[in-house]
Order: sequence, then structure tokens, then C-alpha cells
Amino acid sequence: MKKAIKGNAFWVGKVDWELKKFHGEEYSTHNGSTYNSYLIQEEKTVLIDTVWNPFAEEFVDNLSKEIDLDKIDYIIANHGETDHSGALYALMEKIPDKPVYCTANAVKSLKGQFHKDLNFHVVKTGDKLDIGNGKELIFVEMSMLHWPDSMAVYLTGDNILFSNDAFGQHYANDRLFNDLVDPAILYEESIKYYANILTPFSAILRKKLQEILSLNLQIDVIATCHGVVWRDNPMQIVEHYSRWANDYQENQITIVYDTMWNSTKKFAEKIAEGINLEDPDVTVKLFNISKSDENDVITEVFKSKTVVVGSPTFTNGILPSVAGFIYLAKVLKFKNKKAAAFGCYGWSGECVKVINEMLSGAGFNLISEGLRINWNPDEDAEAQAVEYGKTIARA
Repeated sequence: MKKAIKGNAFWVGKVDWELKKFHGEEYSTHNGSTYNSYLIQEEKTVLIDTVWNPFAEEFVDNLSKEIDLDKIDYIIANHGETDHSGALYALMEKIPDKPVYCTANAVKSLKGQFHKDLNFHVVKTGDKLDIGNGKELIFVEMSMLHWPDSMAVYLTGDNILFSNDAFGQHYANDRLFNDLVDPAILYEESIKYYANILTPFSAILRKKLQEILSLNLQIDVIATCHGVVWRDNPMQIVEHYSRWANDYQENQITIVYDTMWNSTKKFAEKIAEGINLEDPDVTVKLFNISKSDENDVITEVFKSKTVVVGSPTFTNGILPSVAGFIYLAKVLKFKNKKAAAFGCYGWSGECVKVINEMLSGAGFNLISEGLRINWNPDEDAEAQAVEYGKTIARA
């Protein structure tokens, strides 16, 4: 059932309550997600994006109950990723000659994934499409936010920015609008989405935000492709993005570790104790990465000014869970964050050296040579760990 957004613009997407993983198994969606598609019915009828492949047949069937598919004049494909384009070709089987407006890279993306041609019309930033009743669609390329093919589209008159992946979050809800959902969950899912997906593109995003603002468009609604439609103070999410894109950090230190026989766990807890003794105002969070959701931990790293990473020595290196986490942090390209290493060992003791090399290679600024403790920490070793925590806090 379609839901009114503003004027003659409607939501016709799909709420996926059961979704627990996204991008294969790479992104956790504790609160499900939505695949937002939009229908504009002016003198011309426009469909903006579709839904994910598993819901293609359901989407086309539902859409056909809302409108005669032959009356759709234009289709906008803001992004070729299949959570947006998954139902596009099922729809085009019904209306094969309808024009599809997208970027040049989206043509490559869609052809590469579906191996079929369509009636593509390539657009770039500033191009316009007249849809009647004095209204136009204005296209804005959003390259690398977060694919090279991404774009957004702005509806004049109603002042709606259909932003695609930008400003979204994975949050299944049946209320649709930001002012009708739990604001705490909305914020956490929004910052998690930014931290895990958009962080590598922060420099590009800063420029794109300035470009959008320079167009002097009045934005009354931001209609994303996942999660809520921002209608109550929609620019609040733009303001959040402006902060998050500028090497964001809070007064927080996050400790991430894995352990074999709990020695490294004891070490981590004593470091946290030392941090709190030195600076009671700093937020300290500990995560055993093998027992934690890595996307949630990445979000905490995004918030942090310092990250402390620990592992026991394992076959002259570190535990794969810790190595994999540091690699994930590396590809996300965090900036302006400090780091420190720690670990326990029984024999050869390479753990701290390996962690330091990986953290440095991931772009973190090391604040010390790290601390390693032989065997299970005794009282003296625990005291060393507390002092190490104080050193980290002072740094």
C-alpha cells in the first residue's frame, strides 16, 4: 500500500522486518531494514528506485495494484546495487520501452549485473526533467556515496530530496517518518550506517555536501532508500553528516581484544581501570571481538579518540579475529585517531609488534610501543596494566 510523503509523492517500498545481515554477511541489521521506492504522480508519473531481488515479484504486483504500470512515464535508477535495482528488470518486463534515467556508471553497473539493455537516458548533475504541473526533477551525481554510479534527485515545488543511500539507516519501521520512530534507535542506526559504510568517503562527502548547499535548494523532506523519511527538521541528518565527515570523535576510548585463556581479558580490564582512574570523565568501552558484533564495535571505534587493541601471541602472530578487525578498520580509513597495543604471551611474544604494525598501517597514530605481559598477569603485571591505562588516558 502506498503512503503519502508530500504532495503527489508516495512511498511504495518494502519493509524487511526479518533482515539480520546485509551486504552478504558483512553488515548486521539488528532492526531490519526498508527498501524505499517512491512514486510521483504529476502530469507525468515517475518511479524512483525499486526494491531488493527477493521481493521483486511482490513489488511489481503491489505496484500494479496502485497504478496501471503502462502509465509510468519515467523510471529513475539512483543506484545500481541490487537492494535498489533488484525489481527493476522484473518491472521492465511489463513496460520494456519506458525510459530509465541514471548516471553513465549506473548503465555499466546495471548491464554488468543483469546482462540486459534498457532504454537508458544518462544524466549528470544539474540536468532537469519536466514532470508537469510546474515541477521538475533535478539530478545530482553522488559518485562514491557509496558507489561510483550513485546519484540523488530533487523534486521542485515539493522540495523533496530523494537521496538514495545518503542519510539512510537500516531500520525497519511501519511509521515511515523520522518524527514517528524511536529517536535513540534512529540515531544509533544512522551513525552505525555512516561509520561502517560511508567513513572511507568522508572527504568526498564534505565536498558533496558543499555542492548540494551551493545549489540553494530548499529541502523540506529527505527521502532515503533505507529507513526513515526525514520530514521533521530534515536538515538535522545533514548536520550530523557534516560532523561525522570531519574526523569525528567523542571523549571515548575503546578497547578491543580477543583472548585464549582469559589472560588478555584480565589485561584489558586492568587497562580500563587505569584509564578511568586517570580520567573519570572519559567513556571507556571493552569488547571481546570474538563475542561482539563487529559493525557495532566499528561504530564505537568511529566515536572514539583512541583505540586500544590486544591479543595473545598466536603462532608468532595474533589471533585471526583481531587481525581481521584491524583490517576492517584499515579499509574504513579512519582519520585522526590514536591507538595502543597490548597482549599476553607464553613463549615468543610477537603480539604487540604485530598489532603495532597493523595499526600503523591502518592509519592510527601510535601513542606508545605497547605493553606485553608474560603468562597470566600476577599482581605486579596487573599494576603495570593499570599504569599503562593511565598513560593511554594522558595521551
